[in-house]
Parts: sequence; C-alpha cells; structure tokens
Amino acid sequence: MGGVGPLLRPVAWRLNQRRDISSWLAKWFPNIPAKPVVALKTPIKVELVAGKTYRWCVCGRSKKQPFCDGSHLFQLTGLFPLKFKARETRTMALCTCKATQKPPYCDGTHRSERVQKAEVGSPL
Repeated sequence: MGGVGPLLRPVAWRLNQRRDISSWLAKWFPNIPAKPVVALKTPIKVELVAGKTYRWCVCGRSKKQPFCDGSHLFQLTGLFPLKFKARETRTMALCTCKATQKPPYCDGTHRSERVQKAEVGSPL
C-alpha cells in the first residue's frame, strides 16, 4: 500500500534541502555584486614591503582603507578584496575612490568630475 509514497518523500526532502541551501548561499554570495562605493576622494600613500601580500579593499566599505577589513562579508556585497604582492619596498599611492583602471594603484581617476561630485560612501 505505501509503496511509492515513502520513496518520494526523501526526494522531495532533498529538493527542499537544496532550495534552503541555495537561498542561504544566495544571501552570502549574491549573483549580482554590489557596486563599490567611494571610500575617499584622494589616494592613500602606503609603504609596501617587497614580497609581502596585501588585500586591497574593492568594495570601499572597509574601515581600514585602502586595505580590506572584511566589511564586504558583513554587508553582503558579493565583492572580494584584490590580493596582490609588492614587488619592491616603496611608497605607493593606493586608490580609495575605487574607480581606478589600475587597481590597486591610483591612476588619477579621483580627480575626475564624476568622482569629485560623488558622495563619500555612495557608488559611482
């Protein structure tokens, strides 16, 4: 009598479980990442040490600009830091407007009218 019903229940349960897992993943890893926000309108000069690995904040929400503090995870941005290794020990200007074409280094984009008119903390 109960031949087919018990066999279908585990399948339905697994489908529901997958849906729960996928919704949980979507919460933490959205398909469409948030746009980076302008952290500051000027670069930050930083002494980089040769061979050391750094994580540059891509989202603009870090309180430790220009480096990542994990804010992208807590604010569910879908963005991740840019990991890079310094080739030589020297002072470099790192971008904080998040609009550079040469991340993580400043290329002067912060001087553009678009960046200067933007509010700090808002996306471009």
